[in-house]
Amino acid sequence: MPTNLTAFDDNNHIDWHSNEKLIEWYIANGADALFAVCQSSEMQYLSLTERVALAKFTVKTVNGRIPVVASGHISDDLDDQIDELNAMSDTGIDALIMVSNRLDKDNTGEAAFRHNFDKILPQLNADIPLGFYECPAPFRRLLSDDEFKRCIDSNRFVTIKDVSCDLKQIKRRLSLAQGSPLAVLNANAAWAWPAMCAGAPGFCGISNNYHPDLYAWLLKNAAQYPTASAERQQLADELAVFLSLAALTEAYGYPSFAKLYHQRLGHFKSIHTRVNKFVLKEKFWAIDAVIDDLIAGNQSFREKIRDLEAR
Repeated sequence: MPTNLTAFDDNNHIDWHSNEKLIEWYIANGADALFAVCQSSEMQYLSLTERVALAKFTVKTVNGRIPVVASGHISDDLDDQIDELNAMSDTGIDALIMVSNRLDKDNTGEAAFRHNFDKILPQLNADIPLGFYECPAPFRRLLSDDEFKRCIDSNRFVTIKDVSCDLKQIKRRLSLAQGSPLAVLNANAAWAWPAMCAGAPGFCGISNNYHPDLYAWLLKNAAQYPTASAERQQLADELAVFLSLAALTEAYGYPSFAKLYHQRLGHFKSIHTRVNKFVLKEKFWAIDAVIDDLIAGNQSFREKIRDLEAR
């Protein structure tokens, strides 16, 4: 499940044509669902009107081909949160994603979370499935086991974007969620393959902006890995290492780096972002060479996968 970027033009307006190209690329390259209006979408820098418009546009463009989930949950005031969540729930999305740190904005602990959880849920559209996103901005606020169980017991939650970056915690959550509708999607590329092998039903990290098809291939092979041929196991292991190292490009001015990548692919006209205030190629030298290597690595593994599957 890719975390959607938002394309802007050089005048800081949403570039709808480029966003349409990006959505089509996601779908053509193995996305099973889209996370529209999230941190990668620069949701903290979008007005409520823009957040709602982006969700509606994504739903319209996807046209039922895969599920679309969205958040846009950024406000401090609880009443404002309820308003923005209900506005997002009316866009046609398949699930509404809440942000964990918004229910405990001062990071005081479980009592504040429980109070706000119990106040918000009854005021949301009762027909829409819910999810949680442990968004690292403005701070990472992980769900406790009790809070995680509270989501399961509500019978309303279908997904959590896990940002624990801890394989033991991911496995524990997979065990807690067993038999429930709650899908635990790891967001950390270093743990993507081990989490899949442990039973995680997918990956929801920013690296899906570069190679969602390669993660999709890993996911398809996770269950059969223990009994797969030595050649297939080796390719999966080598690919997992490549994907883990490729994810380090997040340090190179994300989301600007990802936008430059998609400009190179012909999807974005501009790499303008509201998040980064620097000029990407002035701050990070030889950035085009890094993208060259990323594209070459993607192509190399795609060819290896085609060769293996053709046998």
